[in-house]
Amino acid sequence: MFHVKPQNVLILPGWQNSGPDHWQSRWETAHGYRRVDQHDWLQPRRGDWIARLEEVLFTCDEPAVLVAHSLGCLHTAAWAAHSQNTSRVKAALLVAPGDAEREEMRPVLPSWAPIPMERLPFPSVLIGSRNDLYCSFERVQAFAAAWGSRFVDLGEAGHINAESGLGDWPAGHAVLAELMNL
Repeated sequence: MFHVKPQNVLILPGWQNSGPDHWQSRWETAHGYRRVDQHDWLQPRRGDWIARLEEVLFTCDEPAVLVAHSLGCLHTAAWAAHSQNTSRVKAALLVAPGDAEREEMRPVLPSWAPIPMERLPFPSVLIGSRNDLYCSFERVQAFAAAWGSRFVDLGEAGHINAESGLGDWPAGHAVLAELMNL
């Protein structure tokens, strides 16, 4: 069975990064996963974020597993749609994708539309919530279908972030462990 080294599990936060109480930050601290830092978390540019992920993937000594939240999910899809190096990713956990095509988000995230709706070239699981303020349940299901992701309905869990009260979110980490051992 193939197991991914912790330094090859890459944390992809969304817009404004993930704070210390977010499950991504907790996993990074507890398990030694590596955050893909961006130079601008407040005004993210899709091209810059794609280039940064590509750069970090070339530092991994084996295919990486991506752990994306919110805009990080769109980041994953955009990178996969443009990169010639998708074999550097083993799998992806996509949690609570934001919808950058919603009218109120377009001025804030202008470079993120259109959202790529092509099948990802690696296995993925998308975990969504029925009451996410940043993406309708129908839209999150459409992302899962388009990206070829196994869909997990987390019920009413908001944006699946620190405010959702998940703490270390062991159930989410169990899904990640499955992807790490594919």
